[in-house]
Amino acid sequence: MYYFCNMENKECLECGALVKGRVDKKFCSDYCRNSYNNKVNKDSKNLIRNINNRLRKNHKILSELNIKGKTKVTRTKLYDKGFDFQFFTSIYKTKTGNTYFYVYDEGYLGLENETFLLIKRDH
Repeated sequence: MYYFCNMENKECLECGALVKGRVDKKFCSDYCRNSYNNKVNKDSKNLIRNINNRLRKNHKILSELNIKGKTKVTRTKLYDKGFDFQFFTSIYKTKTGNTYFYVYDEGYLGLENETFLLIKRDH
């Protein structure tokens, strides 16, 4: 059962206008509801957006450098392109003790002398 009678004068949480309608209604319009929720979630959305942008950039760098599916590059070359080693999506450790870092399907393995083996994971 819905009650459409709003006995008390409630104000919109976003703009302060009078809210009409259901008793539990908090906003005067969909615009105000969306605007309010966007402000509330702004910080967490920015964090996620920044991380996703960083992951996308790392993936793009790895895929541009690894055209053949397997290649070697230097740390300097990765840094010069803007690669950030702090952002990856998964880690794979082999039985032999090698640790591969992946950015989605593009991976890298640290070798000797600041060199990395870039590989593409098969789907």
